[in-house]
Amino acid sequence: MKKTIKLAVVAALALGTTSAFATNGAALIGMGAEARGMAGTGIGMAHGAESALVNPALITSVKNTEISFGGTFFMPDVSYASQGGTTADSDADLSVIPEVSLATKINDNFYVGIGMWGTGGMGVDYRDAAASAGTMNMVTNLQLMQFGVPLAYTTNGFSVALTPILQYGSLDINYDMDGNPSNGVMGMGVAQDLEFGYNIGLAYEISGFTVGAIYKSQIDMEYKGFANLVQPFINPGSPAYTNNKLSTPAEMGLGVSYAMAEHTFALDYKQIKWSDAKGYEDFEWDDQNVISLGYEYKTKGWAARLGYNYASSPISQKSMAYNNSAGLNGDTINMFNLLGFPGIVESHYAVGGTYSLNEQTSVDLAFTYAPEKTETYKAYNPTAGQEYEITTKHSQTGVSAQLNYNF
Repeated sequence: MKKTIKLAVVAALALGTTSAFATNGAALIGMGAEARGMAGTGIGMAHGAESALVNPALITSVKNTEISFGGTFFMPDVSYASQGGTTADSDADLSVIPEVSLATKINDNFYVGIGMWGTGGMGVDYRDAAASAGTMNMVTNLQLMQFGVPLAYTTNGFSVALTPILQYGSLDINYDMDGNPSNGVMGMGVAQDLEFGYNIGLAYEISGFTVGAIYKSQIDMEYKGFANLVQPFINPGSPAYTNNKLSTPAEMGLGVSYAMAEHTFALDYKQIKWSDAKGYEDFEWDDQNVISLGYEYKTKGWAARLGYNYASSPISQKSMAYNNSAGLNGDTINMFNLLGFPGIVESHYAVGGTYSLNEQTSVDLAFTYAPEKTETYKAYNPTAGQEYEITTKHSQTGVSAQLNYNF
């Protein structure tokens, strides 16, 4: 057991983590290649040790001890253009997202696990963009990683679990406000934080059906310097902007699956509470209602999976006359969201599979794709005294691989 835990920690640290455009806003679809092969479906369907962050109550599906480790190569394609200007492509087009999960059966009722997971983030890199693109040469880089210990109890088909979470976050933002590097670049440097949260999971299995429910707490991350970068855009006469927090939002969800011979059908619904998360609420992010559909065909030696995930964009255009309580007006909100944090993709398709190398070892693969989404908002140029349009295009491709070992 001690050797297995050490292996999990070493593997996660070796993979490292970089910023990624996560699929639902800034929240990665699923945790693990099995769940991502079904477009994140897993609240009401067990995926072994990797269920720890999706629904920890379902780690009770592990027969004895299971360890899974792997990662995702995430490839967002993002571009930005202002009216009459050139188009700039973001250079933040490849991220590596690690994950290591372990779960073990203590006895017929108690299960415990441990794991480290890259859970999401976001980032663009326009440092080399031409001035005519209007990007302010903005660079954003948010990294999130969670360490958790799921604890589960099961009896008579009913399971309940708690996962205490320690989250690591890193944020860096810089931009050139007037497009002239010789006048200086606004930047905060890399700010980091460690904060605690928790996940709660419930599950009930009967006659081929599995029903699950989850709640994930909000985690308030604080990044020194964030307020200083927002302050130059605060409305004149408004109180100084002092918020350095960019919280990971709370989530709640329900899921159900039905297994019939080799076939399993799954449906998840969850809500991501962006509107209550510090930082995101100042930039008017809306809550997301996420629907995931998944199908699995499984035999003794292999499995095939399909999935579809949909959630409307958490950002939307604000009018030029709009002003909020944080001191931000509509054009500033539009610009920051589309330029620095364009979580606008909505539909996501997934395919995946498993191949068993032997009775103890298997390999999971998953491919996810989000078609290109285009948004055009209004912004304002105070120097010229006129409105103009800004446009962002964003698509995503992801490849996940995972090695599982049961003993």
